[in-house]
Amino acid sequence: MTKTAFIGLGVMGYPMAGHLAKEGHDVTIYNRTEAKADKWVNEFNGRKALTPRDAAKDAEVICCCVGNDDDLRSVTYGENGILANLRKNSIFIDHTTASADVAREINKKSKEIEIHFLDAPVSRFGARDCFIPSAANLELEVLPSVETIRAAAEKVLAY
Repeated sequence: MTKTAFIGLGVMGYPMAGHLAKEGHDVTIYNRTEAKADKWVNEFNGRKALTPRDAAKDAEVICCCVGNDDDLRSVTYGENGILANLRKNSIFIDHTTASADVAREINKKSKEIEIHFLDAPVSRFGARDCFIPSAANLELEVLPSVETIRAAAEKVLAY
């Protein structure tokens, strides 16, 4: 299965990352609250990293689901951010319900370093059971890779 990083284990991220692990994906997580990361690792037998950069190392797909624009920037940029350690052609899927401005900013930076970026915010509705991408700007050739992640994370797809 896909080597995946999941950044952010809040109300939505925790179960989404869990669905990926249950489906056999090789999941490494990062969460600012280490106790919550430890709980997730114990529940789903995944691995945790101490920084977003370490979680993203060697991942084919990186999923992120944090609180807002500032949170997203804090885990994406800098020497310990997601973008500091990605291999070319990795897929970065952001599930944060953030502004279009930050999505455009990250998309631009991702293109500069040859990373595919998908802005796919989720609704709080049914995060435990659903994975609801509501926007996409990803190149067609990487859609099959995203589909495997979407299929693993969802139980019920609702639009």
